[in-house]
Amino acid sequence: MATIHQFGPFRLDAGAETLFRESEPVALGRRAVVLLRLLVERAGSPVSKDALMEAAWPGLVIEESNLTVQIAALRRAFADLDGGATWIETLPRRGYRYVGPPVASVSDPGSPVSSAPALSDKPSLAVLPLSNLSGDPAQDYFSDGITGDIIAELSRFRSLFVVARHSSFAYKGRTPEIKRVGRELGVRYVAEGSVRTIGSRMRVVIQLLDAASGYSLWTERYDRDLEDIFALQDEIVRAIVAALPGRMEDAGREIARRKPTSSITAYDLVLLGNERWRQLTVTAMAQARDYFRSAVALDPHYARAHVNIAWTIVCDVFLESPTTATLEEARSEIETALDIEDGDAWSHGVFAQLLFLSRDDAKAEIHFGRALALNPNDADVAAVFANILVYWGRWREALTWIGTAKRLNPFPPNLYHWYHALALYSGREYEQAVRAVMEARSFDRWSHGLLAACYAQIGRIDEAQAEADAFVSQRCRELKANGRAVPASTLELAQARADRYRNPCDREHFLDGLRKAGLTG
Repeated sequence: MATIHQFGPFRLDAGAETLFRESEPVALGRRAVVLLRLLVERAGSPVSKDALMEAAWPGLVIEESNLTVQIAALRRAFADLDGGATWIETLPRRGYRYVGPPVASVSDPGSPVSSAPALSDKPSLAVLPLSNLSGDPAQDYFSDGITGDIIAELSRFRSLFVVARHSSFAYKGRTPEIKRVGRELGVRYVAEGSVRTIGSRMRVVIQLLDAASGYSLWTERYDRDLEDIFALQDEIVRAIVAALPGRMEDAGREIARRKPTSSITAYDLVLLGNERWRQLTVTAMAQARDYFRSAVALDPHYARAHVNIAWTIVCDVFLESPTTATLEEARSEIETALDIEDGDAWSHGVFAQLLFLSRDDAKAEIHFGRALALNPNDADVAAVFANILVYWGRWREALTWIGTAKRLNPFPPNLYHWYHALALYSGREYEQAVRAVMEARSFDRWSHGLLAACYAQIGRIDEAQAEADAFVSQRCRELKANGRAVPASTLELAQARADRYRNPCDREHFLDGLRKAGLTG
């Protein structure tokens, strides 16, 4: 039976060699469809130019420009969708990669072929991004922020399995079929809805759906003052949990959360700051910190604003970004946050990372444990803990935790794949480490560096040297952009990352792979 690949509003019928948008066929030539099929079948992984040309022009010798023309035709087919023109990524001198919406492959209109996450033995739930119905796209941060807060509150229920924000937001701006969402995320229930703000009032509509049948289990509309946003979030969380079969007792328990702030303006500033830091750029991180500091000025007892100031500083240190902020300032902010609210998982997770950077490892592990106990569904904390465990020389435990993180976040950010690959490299599983890196949708300088080390360790020297060249080039560019001097030896470019290893043998193993790839020093 022919395979059908579904992504966004598109359906690629491999047997008929036809691409459909909804029910309408898209005007594409056969060779373009063949290329698209190969790209989506290897979604997220690079596909070489040679492989693509052999698939579309088997046994023929052709100019590379023919491939370029067909790729351009595919991009035009997606161009009128938001971000559609970037769904097919060019990998200079290497090939192309599909980085668009998640791909589901089925043998008929309801029978999944591709591997899907297994259902948890707990009631499993995903909350899709609430639609912004205000008519102003600039207000997306508000509806996104409410969605994130609801996910965070639901995650605190130990009796539930709640998919991470990052994976839920893969469906932002789309109207996916609920059964498909359930299959792709491995959940039984899906919550969706909308937010509309008018002046000082807001209307939130929420419904809970059974992903297996697509039927609605519960729907409610809430009309409230913006000042009541926190009480409304608690009410929605209770209602969702109560609507899940067998969870009435859980819903009735007291949600032990004091009102985070009495200032709706401070809350709005935190949402704006959250939108900025997720961009992970030097400028955006500084802007986020300014938003959080403004929120603290309005409400000095707003714990989340304090901890988020600390978080931007921790990010800057991890990313080696230029900043005037210090770890001492971050520690002061995080301690203030914990004095205000000691039961917040996010605060303990940020503190744990700060303690690691301060080389206070024993306390860092205590706070990681506290964060994971308070919120067992926090995929990001599980992933970062996995990364830190690698630097502590405990790569086997790291593999367990990154597995947990990827299950909670089925469409993980690229960092998860880096953490996974680094653990495998420490375990001398170089081939598997390469496969883990290749799962990333795009490569940064450290991806190239790790690939170089892996290829060198298994004797694929040409590939190792090519990846090492990319690492050196991008790393030097990064240092210059940050106003820092480029070291005399190329191996020094990786020294800061190598110094995170506590065991000298692990540190030397990391550098050894880069030496074999051609770095000197």
